[in-house]
Amino acid sequence: MKTIVIAAGYATRLGELTRNWPKPLLKIGDGTILGRMLEDIDGIPDVTEHVIVTNHKFAPIFEEWAAGQRYAKPVTVVDDGTETNEGRLGAVCDLLYAIDRLDIDDDLLVVAADNLLFFPFGEFVDFAKLKGTSCIMCHEQPDVDKLRRTGVITVDGDMRVLDMEEKPREPKSRLAVPPFYIYLRKDLDLVRHSVENGCGKDAPGNLARYMVGKTVMHAWPMSGGRFDIGSLDTYKEACERFG
Repeated sequence: MKTIVIAAGYATRLGELTRNWPKPLLKIGDGTILGRMLEDIDGIPDVTEHVIVTNHKFAPIFEEWAAGQRYAKPVTVVDDGTETNEGRLGAVCDLLYAIDRLDIDDDLLVVAADNLLFFPFGEFVDFAKLKGTSCIMCHEQPDVDKLRRTGVITVDGDMRVLDMEEKPREPKSRLAVPPFYIYLRKDLDLVRHSVENGCGKDAPGNLARYMVGKTVMHAWPMSGGRFDIGSLDTYKEACERFG
C-alpha cells in the first residue's frame, strides 16, 4: 500500500500565511500538519511509501522538508507542474498524475493534507482488509448546513455504501465523508479512467462518488474526531488548542 497525499492546492483562504508556503507544512506545536499525519501512517506495516503530490511552486519546499524527515518508509514528492491556483489540475487529476508518473500498481491510502486527526489510520486499513473492498470514512454530522457542504452517504447494515452525494441540498442521512480513502489495487483501472468517463476533477470526493457507482465500497465510521484547517481562523484555533 502507498500513501498518496494530495497537497497541490494554494490555500488562498489563508492569505499571506500560505502565499509562499504550503498549508500542510504550517507549524502546529513542535511539528507540522502533514508531519503529524504521516507519523501515524508511517507505522502501518502495509504502507511501503509516502507520495506527496504538490505543485511546481511548493515542490522544492516539500523536497527540503522530506529530506529532513526520518520516517521508516521513503517519501517521494511529485511536482504536477502547475504554478497558479487558476491553473491547478484538481485533486482527482493530481491523484491520476501521480499514479501515471510513478507507474503505481498498489493499494492506495489517499489523504488530504490539511487535517489534524485523533484516531489511528491503522484502524481504517484494517477495516478495508476485513471487507476486501475499497473504502471511505464517515462520521455523524448533525448540522444540516454542514452536510450541505460536504459528501453525504447512505449505507446498509454492513456499512456498504449505497449512495453518495456531493453537497446535497436535501441530505439523505447524517453520514458525512471526510477526505480519506482506500482504493484497492483491483479497482485501480476504474480510478485511472475515472475522469475520461465523467468523474469531476476538483474535489477528492468526486472520485469516491464516482467509484460508489462502479464498484463495491464500504464506509468506516471514524473512531475519533478530526480538525479541518481550512481558514486562517481555524489555523489559529488549531495552534491554540493543539500546539
